[in-house]
Amino acid sequence: MSFLTRGVLLLTLVGFAAVAVAMWPIEPRRSTVAELTGDPNRGAYLARMAGCIGCHTDAEAAGPILAGGPPLETPFGSFVPPNITPDPEHGIGGWSIDNFTSAVRHGVSPDGQPYYPAFPYAFYSRLSDQDIADIWSAIWTVPAVAKRAPPHELPFPFNQRSGLKLWRALYFDPVGYQPVATKSEAWNRGRFIVTGPAHCGACHTPRNILGARDHDRHFLGAHDLPGGHESPSIHSLDLKANGWTAVDVTFALRTGIAPDGDSLGGPMGEVIRDSTSWLSEADLKSVAVYLLDEEPEGSQ
Repeated sequence: MSFLTRGVLLLTLVGFAAVAVAMWPIEPRRSTVAELTGDPNRGAYLARMAGCIGCHTDAEAAGPILAGGPPLETPFGSFVPPNITPDPEHGIGGWSIDNFTSAVRHGVSPDGQPYYPAFPYAFYSRLSDQDIADIWSAIWTVPAVAKRAPPHELPFPFNQRSGLKLWRALYFDPVGYQPVATKSEAWNRGRFIVTGPAHCGACHTPRNILGARDHDRHFLGAHDLPGGHESPSIHSLDLKANGWTAVDVTFALRTGIAPDGDSLGGPMGEVIRDSTSWLSEADLKSVAVYLLDEEPEGSQ
């Protein structure tokens, strides 16, 4: 077989593989969300916890809530958080609640295309059906904004969405939240918040060359965050070694003030402003219990 013939055969095989990947369907698991009645107040609280307001609102430009956020500059390109107001044309007003569930918990668009993991659906997969129904009901209390977000700016091959199906097969395992029976209610609540909607590991866990989290270095801090920022370790051993207590963690997440009196700025400052400062004292204490892995006195 000549070199030219081998080249043609290779290109043909690559072409067939690309077509096969593009046609590979994504099938989210069934849910009961459509049968539930959502609580918009609880949903608004969860939306704050999940960072929806912070990501999908351009606070620096005083933009309308959930009408689209500022670009996230990453090593893979620029990702633009879209408009998720109830506007039927430029937002998600034309979606069904099942469309919303598939997007949030499985990273799948209404037309069956995969979303980029800059949208932290891997963490949101831990949300319950009731959680999703509540968030959906809260979104419909927000004014619709007729404004289309700009498209992502991604170089080849990252602009080929079909390739995300291979990424998902390697790194995405949509599992619901299961509490640890041997741990307290507070520890489990903190674990749900931290590893679920608050998606702390998205910034505080390093990633490999394909942008997937390195679970062997969970919570050990990361480089190459959007905008060129870095994050510190929030592993329990490092927090304790640096003198953090449960009171310190709770106070810092409420006020943005570290134990040494310094302020937590940059992306963490925005998270505190838009998300953690809105959480209840009980939830912040639960987060501290989980991060420090220290059960509250009398919990056992």
